[in-house]
Amino acid sequence: MSTTPVTWFEIGTDRPEEAERFYGELFGWTFEEQGTPERSYRVTGAGGGEGIGGGIWATNGVAPNYAVFYAQVTDVAQTCRQAEAAGGKVLVPPRSNDKGLTFAHLLDPAGNHLGVFTPPAAG
Repeated sequence: MSTTPVTWFEIGTDRPEEAERFYGELFGWTFEEQGTPERSYRVTGAGGGEGIGGGIWATNGVAPNYAVFYAQVTDVAQTCRQAEAAGGKVLVPPRSNDKGLTFAHLLDPAGNHLGVFTPPAAG
């Protein structure tokens, strides 16, 4: 059994309103805006107690559309080093947001995009 759970997903799109409507109609998901006036980030609890949460990130044309899962890790920088040692690449190096969440984006050897993150410290 792994001690690294997949606990978040993210859908990056240049059409966030359309994505929100689609997933709302398809799965009954509701979203709450938690982004900035410059860039929308809409968060959903998705599966409630039985699934993982996630969000729709407005790419505003600065990145291609994507869907990625995030694994929760203890140390993002160490996980990036381990990914490189295992043949992967770091696409987005570790960075922290203003709430203390630290994340990075990786590419596995087969070309699949994934994310890792450490939540903000409790307090």
